[in-house]
Amino acid sequence: MADIVLVHSALGLRPAVTEAAERLRAAGHRVEVPDLFEGRISQTAEEGREVADAIGHEELLRRVVAASARLTGGDAADAPGPVYAGFSLGAALAQTVAMNDTRARGLLLLHGTADIAEDAAVDDLPVQLHVADPDPFETHDWVSTWYLGMRRSGADVEVFRYQGAGHLFTDPGLPDHDAEAADRAWRLALAFLDELD
Repeated sequence: MADIVLVHSALGLRPAVTEAAERLRAAGHRVEVPDLFEGRISQTAEEGREVADAIGHEELLRRVVAASARLTGGDAADAPGPVYAGFSLGAALAQTVAMNDTRARGLLLLHGTADIAEDAAVDDLPVQLHVADPDPFETHDWVSTWYLGMRRSGADVEVFRYQGAGHLFTDPGLPDHDAEAADRAWRLALAFLDELD
């Protein structure tokens, strides 16, 4: 069983995120799902970015860290930390926090990544990325550069691409949804989490 902080996309805490959390709980994991946007749901990525910009990047990161603290409940510093997971913007936030949390147990990224600091260093952090192919937000060149940067930082990275799927292909309430790609991504993600136990 893993403790998982699951972070929503720029569209907000949509039903698909809640359903994903329930899927993870059904597999035996404890899951914290912070509502970073305090109930605001956006219909487009542009609207969501406006909400995120109004809150501010640092405040969004603080809210993810607070969710981690709620989940782990102030465990001892040498106790295993959480797995950080997220969708699109949430994946970027999860990555940023995980790369700065020495106790992070793993990183599960769906539909998104973030820049990597030049001096980033992790100790064999298990990372799994699921991304559409092609994806206008996660181009081949970017993902290749990101992969090399993560490996250089010490992460143990797996990348899975889903040809023909839309950007947020795991969300059944969006036009991007691809049921076959989503099923495959969740099978791989759950196996990844099981390996962390």
